[in-house]
Amino acid sequence: MDAGGAGEVRHWTADVNGISLHVAERGPADGPAVLLIHGFPELWLSWRHQMAALAARGFRALAPDLRGYGDSSAPADPAAYTIFHIVGDIVALLDHLRLPKVLVVGHDWGAQVAWHLCLFRPDRVRAVVALGVPFFPRRPRSFSEGFAARGDGFYITQFQEPGRAERSFARYDVETVLKKFYSIELDDLTAPTGVEIIDFLEAPSSPLPWITEEELGQYAEKFQKSGFTGPLNYYRMFDMNWRLTAPWNGAKITVPAKFIAGDKDIGVQSFGIEQYIKSGGFKYNVPNLEIAIIEGHHFIQQEQAERVNSEILSYLDKFTGEDASA
Repeated sequence: MDAGGAGEVRHWTADVNGISLHVAERGPADGPAVLLIHGFPELWLSWRHQMAALAARGFRALAPDLRGYGDSSAPADPAAYTIFHIVGDIVALLDHLRLPKVLVVGHDWGAQVAWHLCLFRPDRVRAVVALGVPFFPRRPRSFSEGFAARGDGFYITQFQEPGRAERSFARYDVETVLKKFYSIELDDLTAPTGVEIIDFLEAPSSPLPWITEEELGQYAEKFQKSGFTGPLNYYRMFDMNWRLTAPWNGAKITVPAKFIAGDKDIGVQSFGIEQYIKSGGFKYNVPNLEIAIIEGHHFIQQEQAERVNSEILSYLDKFTGEDASA
């Protein structure tokens, strides 16, 4: 592992929790550690703007490829992708780095992982920033029961059957699959009856303004190599996660937290998140919570990088004082 300074991104792998995790790192090795956890379908690269900003302020930014993604191991068994496995990877990584406690930032699925890290191991988290996905307490019914009314066209329902989404994705080149997800502006990710979600999503006719062709190519190269099965297996463990997390039924997040979301994010608009926030339910379940709804869509840390950087840095500064000054 290269100790390095604030400038270049260093890449290394660690054998943790029975797998190999690829980690990208930027910033001084003795700076306050910030763990950045990506979502679907992304990589460590989704944090490129935040890593630069954090490193410039003296933080040590650490962005792994989660299991199943990029240059990290991708176990074949779907059962190896429960929330216990994913959070276990993170805890093992912190142990490997001899970091007793870190600041954590997560987006999309990475936000889910961050929330569960706080739920399972609050002793390891100084503060958390979640992008796009709030903390929801364990529901009284499993995923399958709760979302049955949405029908077979609902994207998560389609992701449940091993091989189904992979076969439909394979009808397109990898860049097109990624662009279809990265450009989502629908209110509801439900395809019409008999239609696969990837066929229903539209690919933008013009380049996305927040990602260069070179960056998109970097994503595509990794997904071409690793495939989509690992990432899809996270969704296939929803019901299993519901069963496994029974001991945390009714538990709250006690770690200091900030939630950032785009005002046009499909999640905020269609999954009841807006009402969850306005009703006070979110604050009830995460008592030490700050909320920032900003202009933007789902992939907010890339689309509105400067604003998100500002929101993250101003919050993390509260927990580091002068330790992280440049």
